[in-house]
Amino acid sequence: MNKSAKKKTDDRMEKIVSLCKRRGYVYPSSEIYGGLNSCWDYGPLGAELKRNIKTFWWETMTNRRDDIEGLDSSILMSPKVWEASGHIENFTDPMIDCKVCKGRYRADQLEHARCMKKPSKTPLQCDGEFTEARNFNLMFKTFMGPLEDESAVIHLRPETAQGIYVNFLNVKNSSRQKIPFGIAQIGKAFRNEITPGNFIFRTREFEQMEMQFFVHPDEDQKWFEYWMEQRMNYYLELGLDKDKLRWHEHGPDDLAHYAKAAYDIEFLFPFGWQELEGVHNRTDFDLSRHMEHSGKDMRYFDERFTEKFLPYIIETSAGCDRTLLTVLVNGYDEVEIKGDTRVFLRLSPKIAPIKAAILPLVKKDGMPEVADKLYRELRGKFKVFYDHAGAIGRRYARMDEAGTPYCITVDGQTLEDQTVTVRDRDTMENPRMALDKVGEFLAEKVG
Repeated sequence: MNKSAKKKTDDRMEKIVSLCKRRGYVYPSSEIYGGLNSCWDYGPLGAELKRNIKTFWWETMTNRRDDIEGLDSSILMSPKVWEASGHIENFTDPMIDCKVCKGRYRADQLEHARCMKKPSKTPLQCDGEFTEARNFNLMFKTFMGPLEDESAVIHLRPETAQGIYVNFLNVKNSSRQKIPFGIAQIGKAFRNEITPGNFIFRTREFEQMEMQFFVHPDEDQKWFEYWMEQRMNYYLELGLDKDKLRWHEHGPDDLAHYAKAAYDIEFLFPFGWQELEGVHNRTDFDLSRHMEHSGKDMRYFDERFTEKFLPYIIETSAGCDRTLLTVLVNGYDEVEIKGDTRVFLRLSPKIAPIKAAILPLVKKDGMPEVADKLYRELRGKFKVFYDHAGAIGRRYARMDEAGTPYCITVDGQTLEDQTVTVRDRDTMENPRMALDKVGEFLAEKVG
């Protein structure tokens, strides 16, 4: 990457980070104490956007289907879970230290890292002297109970999937589901990453949205292809630019030891193509390991099959925080209007934090009263915002920057014929609409 391209990349990410703080999407965690590396807090708009993303994912996975059940498993689990899953032994990254700049890096990602003393260069370009690579386990340790010794060690979960696997029989029996069926879960996970970064792209505390689909081994390829198609369609429905999405296949050297096949949906971020979601054929590895270590028979049987078998698992695994960053990057736009650079955050109405702004044109002649009444009628159904401060153009600009798709303006004509203008953020069109039809309009657009 040449210097001008690198500068453009940095500028774009810097602008997005600045926008997130300015508009209340994301703040540095513990900022008044200098912050905590790679930890972030979600402000009013960020919390709303994150909730909307999770709701949209949950609806597509569970509410629209009758073959996927929901689950909310515990963050703290028996240490035996992580022994069986292989996380105690294998959940590591190769770590090295640079003796010159004192930086700590992943040995397999030096070409993407930044030198601690010369951030414009990678560690490989700085003539650093590196230590031998050593394995670093990514799980956070803590203690359960009053004693802090080895017998009390417990881990914060590094993924939500294991909570699904150990509850496979519970969910199957209580829901009376039959294979093929899935279990979906949204929840926090924790990884002590060596080199987190790129804002909220990679953090140590994050929220996963995972679904594990249990199938007959003879039908694994059919369902693998099915879920690849479903997951790509999900991101298109979320409003992402098709040209910024692609599939990346894991080759033999990249494939996890438990996987038969794996593809990533990648998105073109300002810092390059990066993983957005993984779709994996995990075979029967997880259930077989838990059956072996727990002594519990995890095999499946119903009258359609002649013998018991361990289901294969097709996994779809996405991060809520990474998805949130993706829709912000995808929606960020700058437009020159009358010599000024205006920022537009073109979020899909389905997930936009504020669905509409209610704006009286001026603070007189009864317009604020009509606007306030409309606001109160709508706020029980939609996340709407009332704003009467400043010129109408500045208020439009504030809402464009916040990602609000519609601005409803009460003006002088409203008092005459009970109509309002409905300004579309993306088309800039401003047609009139009957006051009593605004609710129906928003329900159609944001539902």
